[in-house]
Amino acid sequence: MRILVMTAVAAERDAVQRGLGQDSRFEYALAGVGLAAAAVNGALELAKADYDLLIIAGIAGGFVGQAEIGSLVVASEIIAADLGVELLDGFSSLDELGFGVTRISANAELAQRVTAALQAAGLQAQAAPVLTVATATGTAATAAALAGRVPGAAAEAMEGFGIATAAQQRGVPVLEIRAISNAVGPRDRDAWRIGDALKALEAAGSVLAEVF
Repeated sequence: MRILVMTAVAAERDAVQRGLGQDSRFEYALAGVGLAAAAVNGALELAKADYDLLIIAGIAGGFVGQAEIGSLVVASEIIAADLGVELLDGFSSLDELGFGVTRISANAELAQRVTAALQAAGLQAQAAPVLTVATATGTAATAAALAGRVPGAAAEAMEGFGIATAAQQRGVPVLEIRAISNAVGPRDRDAWRIGDALKALEAAGSVLAEVF
């Protein structure tokens, strides 16, 4: 297999690469931060070669009660959670407006296989929807609104949907794996555990080498 791993920043890439070691099946590229940069860079990277799989990896916020700090979330769905229109009585997504798509389903068999392998390795992992947002959540009200909009959502990041859209256009299967560094809600940098999340990402990388 030829597998492309895309992360937003170098620290995430390095964590995954440490876990995977010198496995020549895996190649790496940076997506940049945010949905727009991720979509553009994803498309550019996928145009360079024919890949069998694209893995989106990185740290993320976890929804309270759904994903604990230090745990792993494998996306069952990759959802652009704030792509739509705000109305007086709520929010309508691009899908509901009839103007496009805001949900990309992961390969269910692959997501479940990876989740099971992570759990078998003793890691705390689950398959659940992962949200992509343009603005990282910073209030309890926004966290509650997103959780209500997508029941069961476990994680929030800023790149997945952009990269996944590029992969979908190229017909490349996609997998998104997020390690939880903080709770989605009021922004408290002192409570973030980025180091723990990167260690979880590294551990996930070592498992992926065995899965594939």
